[in-house]
Amino acid sequence: MPKRMTYAGAGVDIDKKSNSIDALVRHLKYKRKGRFGAPIDLPGHFTGLIDFGDYALTLCTDGVGTKLLIADAMKKWDTVGIDCVAMNVNDTICVGAEPIAFVDYIAIDKADEKVTSEVGKGLNVGAKLSNMTIVGGEIALLPELVKGFDLAGTCLGMVKKTEYVSGEDIYPGNMLIGLPSSGIHSNGLTLARKILEQNDIGYGDKVGGLNRSIGLELLEPTTIYVQQVLRLLGKFDIHGMANMTGGGLRNLLRLKKSIGFEIDDPMKPNRVFDVLQKLGNVADEEMYQTFNMGMGYCLVVPEDEASAVVKAAGRGAKVVGRAVKKPGVKVPGLGLDYTRY
Repeated sequence: MPKRMTYAGAGVDIDKKSNSIDALVRHLKYKRKGRFGAPIDLPGHFTGLIDFGDYALTLCTDGVGTKLLIADAMKKWDTVGIDCVAMNVNDTICVGAEPIAFVDYIAIDKADEKVTSEVGKGLNVGAKLSNMTIVGGEIALLPELVKGFDLAGTCLGMVKKTEYVSGEDIYPGNMLIGLPSSGIHSNGLTLARKILEQNDIGYGDKVGGLNRSIGLELLEPTTIYVQQVLRLLGKFDIHGMANMTGGGLRNLLRLKKSIGFEIDDPMKPNRVFDVLQKLGNVADEEMYQTFNMGMGYCLVVPEDEASAVVKAAGRGAKVVGRAVKKPGVKVPGLGLDYTRY
């Protein structure tokens, strides 16, 4: 049996990352004076909110991460722009905000029209899927700082202050509705790459019964949930939402600290997760706090609306669990119990 692999062992320790974030954030005490711009306090949530009269503006930023290394190896850059948009807009909608504008940032070692053209194609697709304008961006040539390129973006959203979703309305008995992911999305790729490396598997190889090469499987674009979620928000009483990519089930801990969640019927993981878990001998606990494991997005709704939400959400949506009194996230069938984001 291969050595048991972990995200931390691959080089990404999410607990140390959380400590680093805390070390930075504790210095950020200044707040703007004057009209507009006062922060709306939702600590730990997926996007920041700013008072703008009758509305709250939202700002969040994220990148594509080491998925770009796979894109480079495969010489295929036309989908990573979708990932860049998705990682931001999927956070934006967690508070009920609608994405309205986006800027991208590319740091690259040398000017390469082919790469930036292909990235642009994906950014445009992501913008269309989000009904959002890309209003600007930056390409920085940094040969002494980067090798290859990095891609990140920032999203501006807006929501009426009377309508934003904070998670504070979640109470025991609320139901968890999972929306399916398209695959690995854009987190956990460092662990995935190390697993393939340890097993001498190339990105062009087919493994584990997958229908295409493992490289193409890992490059499958992140699902953009904007239109689906905004449609649901217009019809149902949504109490909380979480983007499950990046931190897995631990993301639910960000919604309301006094509430817990019990998942008794998790979504079936995409085949790629089964393949990676077996190749890397990765424990369930590690898999479900590193990858989305088939559930890319999660909504918390009143019990009496759960069936209607599932039906309206469409293909693949299902009830996966419920909110409970005891804080934490549990998956009894797998013996998992997470208490810290």
